[in-house]
Amino acid sequence: MRKLGLFLIVLTFLILQSGCWNSKDIQTMAYVTAIGLDYENGKYITYVQVLNFANVSKADSSQLGKNIPIWIGKGEGETVTETFNAIYATSQLRVYWGHVKSIVCTERFLKNGKRVKEAYDMINRYREIRYNVLLYGTKESLNDLFQQKSILNLSPTDTLLDNPAQIYSQRSYITPHYGFKIISEINEPGQYAMLPSIALDREEWTEDKQPRSMFRIDGAFYLRGSQSLGWMSEKELEGFRWLQEKLSRSPINIPDTKKPIAAIVMIEPKSRILPTIRNGQVYYTIKLKINAYVDEMVEDISPQDMQKLAEHVIEDQLRKTYEIGLSKKIDVLQLGERLYRNYPNKWHELNQRNDFNLDADSLDKVEVKVKLQHTGKYKARAH
Repeated sequence: MRKLGLFLIVLTFLILQSGCWNSKDIQTMAYVTAIGLDYENGKYITYVQVLNFANVSKADSSQLGKNIPIWIGKGEGETVTETFNAIYATSQLRVYWGHVKSIVCTERFLKNGKRVKEAYDMINRYREIRYNVLLYGTKESLNDLFQQKSILNLSPTDTLLDNPAQIYSQRSYITPHYGFKIISEINEPGQYAMLPSIALDREEWTEDKQPRSMFRIDGAFYLRGSQSLGWMSEKELEGFRWLQEKLSRSPINIPDTKKPIAAIVMIEPKSRILPTIRNGQVYYTIKLKINAYVDEMVEDISPQDMQKLAEHVIEDQLRKTYEIGLSKKIDVLQLGERLYRNYPNKWHELNQRNDFNLDADSLDKVEVKVKLQHTGKYKARAH
């Protein structure tokens, strides 16, 4: 009798437990890893790149090289929210957003900066999506972009789209940009917002004898407030890289001609932009200190001469990028932002007259100091 009473008490206790009625098996959810935003015929179009749990988790050695399927969902609507609901209507599984690593905006979408702010506002209000999401622009079809596979058929999350840090540690040109940073640049009066442009390179790689496309950053889109300013190629932006303090490793030829005598790698730039006002006009001085080491030596040359040649190449690239920005009315080097910080009254005075206040004489001095740290582990001189 006592045992029966104890059994009934335990049974009652178990029945009253709430349990995990709302839990979901992780294998039965659709994991979104990238979001694409487009705009056509007055409607928002959203694409989502979806992987299953096995694709998101780290594969074991027996699965390396195995082809990984990618699912792409599409939704249309008058608002971004409506496009997401259209995706829910046909997804079959619960859509999970906690693994989103990148958002890609098409060139059409970026023609109006208000759309970027509206879309980012909606996406970041949802609790599952994190703040450290990379933001890109593109001229490619989003469907083609999201079908791109990783090298060696690794997980699609191991690509430049979702994980640029690995490539950037070896070759730095345009730094990865998180969405929160770009939105702050759009909202800041003195800044121009830059979105790295991601593309598909269809020329450089083959798998056996079959051509294989690969991601690459080919330039950047520029916005100022709600105004779209256009696109600049990676070549046009080569001078801008020297003002990025997160630059990890970026090579140059010295001199920058068809017959260089050496190749050196530039690291750890430290730059300052100093505005001065003379006779009512604003002039800018760029002071840059950067370390370097030798990567290849074609002809014998002293370390002092290498430093001088490198300084000349970097100054030339900075001035060329500035001139190209002038032709497109883009303050690529963010000179106006420093004026806004140092002399806000002067900045407001100039912007009441004109929203672009740079000319060929505005960039006054470019002072570059290169410090050659070492010549690499191979110490022999060129013959």
